[in-house]
This record gives sequence, C-alpha cells and structure tokens, in this order.
Amino acid sequence: MADPIMIQGTMSSAGKSLVAAALCRIFRQDGYRCAPFKSQNMALNSFITREGLEMGRAQVMQAEAAGVEPSVLMNPILLKPTTDRGSQVIVNGEVYGNLSAADYFREKKKFIPEIRKAYEQLAARNDIIVIEGAGSPVELNLLKDDIVNMGMAWLAHSPVLLVGDIDRGGIFAQLLGTLSLLAPDERDMVKGVVVNKFRGDRSLFDDGVRILEQRGGKPVLGVIPYMKLELDDEDSVSEKLGSRAGGVIDIAVVRLPKISNFTDFDVFRQYEGVSVRFVSSPDQTQNPDLLIIPGTKNTVADRNWLRECGFDEKIRELSGRGVPVFGICGGYQIMGKQISDPVSAENGGETDGLGLLDTVTVFSDKKTRRQVSGVIQCREGFFSVLEGLRYDGYEIHMGRSESGDPAFAMHEGGTPDGSVRGNAAGSYVHGLFDSRRVSEALVRALYRRKGLEYRGMACGRDEFRERQFDLLASTVRESIDLAAVYRVIRQGI
Repeated sequence: MADPIMIQGTMSSAGKSLVAAALCRIFRQDGYRCAPFKSQNMALNSFITREGLEMGRAQVMQAEAAGVEPSVLMNPILLKPTTDRGSQVIVNGEVYGNLSAADYFREKKKFIPEIRKAYEQLAARNDIIVIEGAGSPVELNLLKDDIVNMGMAWLAHSPVLLVGDIDRGGIFAQLLGTLSLLAPDERDMVKGVVVNKFRGDRSLFDDGVRILEQRGGKPVLGVIPYMKLELDDEDSVSEKLGSRAGGVIDIAVVRLPKISNFTDFDVFRQYEGVSVRFVSSPDQTQNPDLLIIPGTKNTVADRNWLRECGFDEKIRELSGRGVPVFGICGGYQIMGKQISDPVSAENGGETDGLGLLDTVTVFSDKKTRRQVSGVIQCREGFFSVLEGLRYDGYEIHMGRSESGDPAFAMHEGGTPDGSVRGNAAGSYVHGLFDSRRVSEALVRALYRRKGLEYRGMACGRDEFRERQFDLLASTVRESIDLAAVYRVIRQGI
C-alpha cells in the first residue's frame, strides 16, 4: 500500500492544489509511482476520462504532473454547483442527482464507503498518494462527518502539511489560528506548515518563521515564492477571471455567473501579444478581436442574465460589426435560437437564445460524457482558417442541439459537432483549442485581420504544460525541506 501525505490549507485558494501538484511531479522525478487524491471536490471545471466518467480538473492537473492517466479514483465525489444553494452530485464519475446543500450535508456520510474503496484501490497501485483537502479544516459548523479534511486524514492514516497564503496577509492568524482550532489529536497529525506565495527577500521572513515555530509548535518546512504559472485552476476566485487588457490581440471571454471549464482558453496565454480577459459587464467588453462565450453549469439562467444586464445587445452589436464570436458547450447553446429544459435538468423553463446560430437545444435527463476527436470542417466566415485541422477533447453537457447551419466539425465516426454561420460559430468540445495547430492558426488569423504578422513562438498545450510542471517542481524543491517531507511520509502519524 502507498504511503500518504495530505496537503490542507488555511482557506480556499491558499495554494493546496499547486503544492500537491508540485509534490506529485517531484515524487515522479525521484522515481516513485505517485497519484493525487481528493475525496470531495467542488468545482465547475471538470474533465471526462477515457471511460466517459467525470472528475474535477484539479486532480487531472495533478495526475498530469505525476505522469499518470487521470482516473475517477482520484476524485470519487464531485459537486458541481447549479444554484447558490444546490449542486449536482457526481459519485465515481456518474451523476447521483441534484441535492440542496442541506440535503447533501445530511447524506454525505453514506459516501464514505465509496471514498474508502476509491482510495484503497489507488493506494494499492502506487508508492505515494498526495491527498488534497478542501477549504479550511476548521470550519467549525461543518466538522461533523467531515470527509475531505481531517476526516479523510484519519481514514487514510495520513500525516498533514498545512499551507497558508502570505500574499493575502494575515499569515500568522491563518496558520496559528487554524492550529489552535484543531482538536489535540488532529493537531498532532499536522507535521509541518508551509508558507505559500511569498514575495520579496526570503531572509526578511526569518523572524516570521521563528515566531510560527515557537507559537505553533510545528516546523516551518518551507517558504514558497509567489509563482506566475499557467496551470489549470478550479476555483471561481482564480486570478485568471479578472479583466486584464494589454495585448496586441484582445480575446474577451464572457464571465457568466455559472461559468465552467474556463481553462479551455488558457492555451492562448502562452502566445506573445495575446491577452485573455474575462469580462463581467457590457462596458468591460470594449472592442475585442475575438469574443468567446464559455461553458456554463446553468445555461438557461446564464442566458437570462445576459439579457438582464444588457450583455446580449452588446454581443449582437459586436457580431454585427464582424467581430468573431465563438461559443463552447453552454456558450454554444446560448448562441442559438432557443433553449428548452422540459425535464428540469437545470432549473427548467425555456428561453430564446442570442440568435447568432440557427440552433435549437432541448435538455434531457441524460448527460453526454465522452472523449472525442475529429476534424474541423468549417468552410465559411472567419473560422474557416481552422478547416481541416484535427482536434482532441471531450464533451460534457445535458442538452442536444439541432441546427440548420453547417456543422463546425466532424467527430471520428461521422457525428457532426457544433455549427457555423458567418463569423459566429460554436462547438460542444472542451479542449478544442489545446492543439498547437488549432490555437496557432487562430492567433495568426487574428493578427492578419489587423494587418499584422505573428512572429512569436508557439507550442502545443501539452508541451507547454510539461514545462510549467517542471518549473513548479524546481521552485518548490528549492523552497522546502524535501528531506523532512520524506521523513514525514515514512514516519506517518
């Protein structure tokens, strides 16, 4: 059986996912078979495995760091918020149902056997399991029947490293406060703390390390510097979702309230002179070179939001002026003529779409989940620059769309995907742009449209991601006491 190490944080976005990914890559480099694990993940960024099962993208990213194929064993419970008070609950990659927060809290204990089974299967195949917690381990009103923080640490008999975010301030309150609120036996399981996202001269924090160790009674195993990395995020608080300008080419992505899989567009950030902005209002949109409507976990609600805030008029205006508009998954559905949810797969109801595509979408209670590959066959408008290019990706959606427009692409096996009309196009495929040929062709075409030539470098998303993992691992190696981490793993709890 594998030896575990668990990464918990003082709060959401403290850096648990990246620290876990760094350890996955380091252990792989050091010759160990390693896999990530998170018992319960809450995220709208998800992935479809080879078997057609759904899991959170954070564990996919960590699996890639470890050099292993993603498996739902790494994330047996996934919660995908559909409203402010409820989520779609996915167990072992399959939809269990939609539950309110209160109902899930009452029922979650029944999922412990599934979590235990997944963890034990994963542990039997590896040398080290890197377990990630969620949020804070001391949300006192949520401690009963905990299955993701200390409850998971007990289940796996795992020592814990506690990570705090110094960039947000209050690092002493974060780390010392968390330690003080843990029960004595839980505090004993914490074998060290890590200060994350440090800016500036590390030596200036020497006194801080001494204070943390004296008052917390735990060794500070590392002070990790703030890193600018392009790796998958899962939180709605991701820095990527801010509105930032400054590129020769300006790609604006509509930040829908229930935006999902916003990592679909990370690939464009690696191109020199290209900026990717997430915009939350029509005024922020300005005059982009490309407008993207992303995926959403609640298509009807987000379509209505576009109408209520006047965003739909702005999108039609830009499209009318010839700005290319592309929709992915729920964004593709929104671009059509009509969306209907007769089975209340989301919230129920019916609404008109933007009318940029001659597409009608009807929801059913069956979710489409599959990996796909094929060839783009778009022959008209701006997106014809992609004609003939191959893609690989995955579909994950509740609706079926019928279109009177030509298909955007053709999956292997002869299944059409998406549709195109003039400079408007849409597709169900997540990961469509990850191919070097697809993203590079699009960037070069956007440059040409402005009378310019793209002279920068380009690489495939996989190659770029591997370089990012190696940078992450080397930075963390230099910043933590890795020998102490290995001792913690060997000694256990």
